[in-house]
Amino acid sequence: MSSLQVPGRPPLSSTSTDNLIKDLPGYKTPVFAGKDAQRALVEQEVSNKGFIPAPLVHGEVDWFYTNLGIDDTYFANENAAIISDHIIALYAAKIQAYTKHEENIVIDLEKINDNGSGATFIHTSPPGVTSTEGPGAACEVRIDDLFLDTDIPYRLETFRSQGAVSATASQQLRCYFVSRCNFPPLPKEDTDDIRAYSDPVFLEKASENTLALYQTAMRAVKARRYGPVISHYQVEGTRQHRLVIAYDSRSSGTRHFFSALSNLYHFYALYSVRKYVEQFSNGVTIISLYLNPLPASLGNNNGAPAPPPIEHSIHQVLKEASLLFCLPDNPFFLPKAPGSHAVQEATYAYAGWIFAQHFCNRLGPAYLSLRNVLDESDPAHAEVLNDIKRRFREETFTRESIAGVISAYPELIRLLYVNFALTHYPASPEDDAAQLMPTLSYQRLTAAQPLSDEELYDKLRRTVPNKGDLQVLESFLVFNKHILKTNFYQPTKVALSFRLAPDFLPEVEYPKKPFGMFIVIGNEFRGFHIRFRDVARGGIRIVMSRNKENYSINQRMLFDENYGLASTQSLKNKDIPEGGAKGTILPSLGASPRLCFEKYVDSIVDLLIPGQSPGIKERLVDLYGKPELLFFGPDEGTADMMDWAAIHARERGAETWWKSFTTGKSAETLGGVPHDTYGMTSLSIRQYVLGIYKQLGLREKDITKVQTGGPDGDLGSNEILLSQDRTTVVIDGSGVLVDPVGLDRAELIRLAKLRVPVANFDKSKLSKDGYLVKVEEHDVKLPSGEVVLDGTDFRNGAHLRFKADLFVPCGGRPEAINISNMAALVDSEGKPHFKYIVEGANLFITQQARLYLEKRKIILFKDSSTNKGGVTSSSLEVLAGLALSTEEYMDLMIFKGGKPSEFYQSYVRDVQAKITENAAMEFQCIWREHGRCAGAKSRTAISDELSSTLNNLQAELESSDLFEDVPSREGVIGRAIPATLVNKIGLQTLLKRLPEPYQRALFSSWVASHFIYKYGVNGSSVDFFHFARDLARK
Repeated sequence: MSSLQVPGRPPLSSTSTDNLIKDLPGYKTPVFAGKDAQRALVEQEVSNKGFIPAPLVHGEVDWFYTNLGIDDTYFANENAAIISDHIIALYAAKIQAYTKHEENIVIDLEKINDNGSGATFIHTSPPGVTSTEGPGAACEVRIDDLFLDTDIPYRLETFRSQGAVSATASQQLRCYFVSRCNFPPLPKEDTDDIRAYSDPVFLEKASENTLALYQTAMRAVKARRYGPVISHYQVEGTRQHRLVIAYDSRSSGTRHFFSALSNLYHFYALYSVRKYVEQFSNGVTIISLYLNPLPASLGNNNGAPAPPPIEHSIHQVLKEASLLFCLPDNPFFLPKAPGSHAVQEATYAYAGWIFAQHFCNRLGPAYLSLRNVLDESDPAHAEVLNDIKRRFREETFTRESIAGVISAYPELIRLLYVNFALTHYPASPEDDAAQLMPTLSYQRLTAAQPLSDEELYDKLRRTVPNKGDLQVLESFLVFNKHILKTNFYQPTKVALSFRLAPDFLPEVEYPKKPFGMFIVIGNEFRGFHIRFRDVARGGIRIVMSRNKENYSINQRMLFDENYGLASTQSLKNKDIPEGGAKGTILPSLGASPRLCFEKYVDSIVDLLIPGQSPGIKERLVDLYGKPELLFFGPDEGTADMMDWAAIHARERGAETWWKSFTTGKSAETLGGVPHDTYGMTSLSIRQYVLGIYKQLGLREKDITKVQTGGPDGDLGSNEILLSQDRTTVVIDGSGVLVDPVGLDRAELIRLAKLRVPVANFDKSKLSKDGYLVKVEEHDVKLPSGEVVLDGTDFRNGAHLRFKADLFVPCGGRPEAINISNMAALVDSEGKPHFKYIVEGANLFITQQARLYLEKRKIILFKDSSTNKGGVTSSSLEVLAGLALSTEEYMDLMIFKGGKPSEFYQSYVRDVQAKITENAAMEFQCIWREHGRCAGAKSRTAISDELSSTLNNLQAELESSDLFEDVPSREGVIGRAIPATLVNKIGLQTLLKRLPEPYQRALFSSWVASHFIYKYGVNGSSVDFFHFARDLARK
């Protein structure tokens, strides 16, 4: 295709009969019976007020009632006093225009009822124009804010007056009538009958045809739930088109959609005669627009091009409404404003803006040179590098400066958009080669010539003199080149999602290249998902912000946090099939975290399931070209959302993998395996504690222990229930509980079983030297005589204060022990506070602090080795979901009468045994390797080396031909899958059901972990030869 042409006529054209509707009113035209009587009262009121000369009163009132063409709804809604005020205001506007020698008359009237029952807005309104100042500039946005986007349901009717405001001025009035809905009680039994959810006034006014159209739209929304349902009808014998847009306002959370739609159809030279917004008690909102083409005389002012054919304009509106639904507040879209873009271009600009914010602020060669000079293993040097990295990120490119570049180069943004669109617009089979593939805005196509990547890069360099500006625009080209698939052109969506190839990430900052990444962009959030292998699993974390400053910091660091979490997860996932992955979601201030999560999940599912429904979910351009499976788990803020995500995936058609899409599901209703109920994470931590006791010949009852994370948490409660030591300190969110002679174990067990914090400890069970300081307390005197001024401050530093044989962090903030406070764990004589540390809580101790403490002769096992029981349990939860058919899953994994099946209980025991086995094997391997090195290598370093060696060997095995050896494959997979599952389903059936990428990952993870745990990180090729000979053993 040599050049971009005007869009070809869309399928829904004036020649189609499928979408024709008769030229009948969609709503019954109200006839106000008391209009003449009211007119007489109004005339008397106007005369009495004396502002209009007596000879002119009758003519002004008559013009208002007869010639202006205001709908009878207005006269029925208002009383004589208000109408008289409006007539006087109109007269005053005419006088003002005359005295100023202005042709245009300005009218701006409004009345908002104090009791919240509704409002009336009237203002002068030129057709087909979005006002940027004066009356009407903010009217529809205010209606959105005050009425349509609130928790209280309202209906809206708005009309354009048929007549002009006076005999000498051609302007028309736009009238808005808002009224509060008065719904009947919700039906006791679920029904799809629209009448059961409708306001009585709507039922009275809507025609049977409108009810039928709305009924169809409502059913479509409820069947699909997410994204707008858009229907288009041409009014027979006219140039008028009717658009009906329906969506679930409760689940979508979109804001300013009504006002944004006006901007959209104005952009394509359309104007509305009437508009209606109907809200229903089941959460559905339906917007109905009656659109006409702008007369050529109005569209051709100031040399502007004539308006396009209405079929083209309507086609554009249909295509772009879902983009508006995702980003109604897009700052790069405002019709008729300087440098403005069409919705598609503006949406692309917004996505590129978000991408540039995260990937323009890179560190560059100066940072690399500095890093080469400094020693990252030196804690002081590492802190300097981190500070410099943070400062570079803050000071290089701001959101505002990037937006300024986008606004300054609108033509280049359009060319970059064309470059994106020509790759990712899904051409339908009936497309003519001469037609435009991407449905670009009509007005912008006169001379758009597609450029190759090289030509576009050259044009950027020649056009943009400023290096900073050029870097921003180059990032758009980087964005384009690395998008493998996107839902940008899906007809229905709730947020934008892009699957990116991560090749653009600089190695200096991201030494380990991810396998794949997603970026998700919504109106009220942004999010990422990063995975380090094809088959990977990790939690989805919601990053909440306390205030605007905190939000800005979170914005800048979101991707780096996501990368760090996913990278850490890959260390922990060393001996399971799934590699490390993580997702992060950053809601805007005030946004609903739940809504952001639901949009994030739905948008990613768009890229995982091939679209099959024309006009709803269509096939995407997929440059990746292979099926992808993602496995999500719970993390901060999302623990109660895993059930929804699994059910939603099933509703979207993921019949084969909805059961494995999320872990952490409810046990009773969705067959999940809860970590806390069965102590999964604690089981692996426990193996390290018991391993230390066994290797050193210690008796558990003699060991003193400090524990963070109280009896109200998963790890804390299970650590209490599983252990028999002498616990002297427990620190949790409620306070600090201390007893030097040992806390009463029976009382701790009571709290652990109730899952309540230490603040509930019975203080009568403390010795004379024991005490409890709650976070809300002040000026607490301890048995030693010391006074605690503030309970919260005392709690925050308590983990640095106490001494014991063993320290087990089971909760607390990440990096609670770090480079700045680690020295506090060593006393003035150089003796550490603890002999042994088993790091149960994720990232509780920083890497530099771990190395420092190990140099002080503390036996320390880090988090990625000790607390992997949870990920092992989740991995086997995924396996059950993939291996069982939906019928088997419902029968075997979901509770009946509140009780688990024999299969479920047996499977859970298999999971617990697998966790114990893996943890014990890794402990022995680390202990053995440390002894072999005579302590020259820290256990922390050995653990990291073990993880990287395992991951590397697993990657090699996945790409090797060892998997092709059928006896070896069947021998390994038969041992890797829990016996309960193999015995129930049969190995051959499992091999048919499990996706091949998953089988390869399962095979390679089992082989890699068992080989390394047996022979150590220095196992030779000969060792592997001997090991591989036994793989076929059943």
